[in-house]
Amino acid sequence: MRALRKVSAGPGLSLVDVPEPECGPKDVKIRVLRAGLCGTDLHLEQWDEWAAATVRAPMTLGHEFFGEVVEVGADVDHVAVGDRVSGEGHLVCGTCRNCRAGRRHLCINTVGVGVNRDGAFADYVVIPATNAWVQPTDLDPDLGALFDPLGNAVHTALQWPVVGEDVVVTGAGPIGVMATAVARHAGARRIVVTDLSDERLALAEAAGADLGVNVGRGGSLRAAQAELGMLEGFDIGLEMSGSPVAVEEMLDNMNHGGKVALLGLPKDRYAIDWGRVITHMITLRGIYGREMFETWYLMGSMLATSERLRSAVSSVVTGRHAAEDWEAAFAETRSGTGGKVVLDWS
Repeated sequence: MRALRKVSAGPGLSLVDVPEPECGPKDVKIRVLRAGLCGTDLHLEQWDEWAAATVRAPMTLGHEFFGEVVEVGADVDHVAVGDRVSGEGHLVCGTCRNCRAGRRHLCINTVGVGVNRDGAFADYVVIPATNAWVQPTDLDPDLGALFDPLGNAVHTALQWPVVGEDVVVTGAGPIGVMATAVARHAGARRIVVTDLSDERLALAEAAGADLGVNVGRGGSLRAAQAELGMLEGFDIGLEMSGSPVAVEEMLDNMNHGGKVALLGLPKDRYAIDWGRVITHMITLRGIYGREMFETWYLMGSMLATSERLRSAVSSVVTGRHAAEDWEAAFAETRSGTGGKVVLDWS
């Protein structure tokens, strides 16, 4: 089968032919139809310090995917051949304290598909059946491939009740845009999104933001508050950029008692004005992945009941490439101007 792999430790990837993965007794084998690219894949392709410390080559990349089940293990009774599924890419141990307490997203032994084991940039991928989320038969494959990053967006946006709250989102990448749509669906009052790309800010506004602010061209959250008639700071902050500058401006514009969920991963350590965090009684919470599987239920329920939300989430797919054109797909993702790029493996 075809597979996009890190064949050796170092920059670059190769589309190569490898044997199909074997399906174990508790696994399902999935024929991949779509697979999305994300920032993690860019890190792995470039082979930065984090990638070099995390990945053992050779390995197939890819953790955002949707496909059709072609084989099930002997011990699997809740997933069937022919089911169309999205994959939860975090494999947990089931025996650590958090797993036993039902907090599987906090598992200290988490293994990442496409990061710590072979992933879904391939014709076939094998995962534990418990990680396969069965989707409606008529679900668009592009939307099915978004459930991993959509889970990040939902998990971040719904950390606290947003009904009637003023929300700021820093970073209008695909997850930031989807978080904007979720916050609007959940009842936020005003939503302001910041980014460096007018194209991405346009996506955010179409998804439900009241105002997009290009901070690279002199825009600021302070000016946005004045334009929207806000008398106090933001109640909820969703940090999706990994930018120290964005975090600093967000904290400077939070209301007393504001709450911030941080999903964006920074490249390096950076300073935070802890005096402001303390005196303004701001809550900071780090977010990684999705709740397994409460977030998945929330995603499915919201999408099933809101055509507007489905349309907003689907709109983040702005590029689609055949698997053989993976280099163009990576270049488009790296440009930082569009939305989600998917590889078509069908």
